[in-house]
Amino acid sequence: MTVKYTEDHEWLKIEGNIATVGITVHAQDALGDVVFVDLPAVGATFAQKETAGVVESVKAAADVYMPVSGEVTEINEALKADPSLANSDPLGAGWFFKIKLSDPSQLDALMDETRYTAFAA
Repeated sequence: MTVKYTEDHEWLKIEGNIATVGITVHAQDALGDVVFVDLPAVGATFAQKETAGVVESVKAAADVYMPVSGEVTEINEALKADPSLANSDPLGAGWFFKIKLSDPSQLDALMDETRYTAFAA
């Protein structure tokens, strides 16, 4: 399993041609208490950097961008029911959606954990 990060503060856990996507600890810290998430429809396809969803907190609303091109294969129903999972477990139970990668070469431009940590500092 490989983990990558975007400049928009999304993370991806890649297993084969499927990536699980969520927001980073840095993003949820900046947003504050998450109160609502709008997730994409299963089967929807997005190009890299297209808006795939929205996360709303007590402080602000922010778009969730598609980190790489692909088709949504699953959404996190538990997150829809309890948006606070994005705060309590952003890298685990607070994942947003899973996508089937349409262009795995796009992963090469994303950051690893070391680069992302330096970027977010």
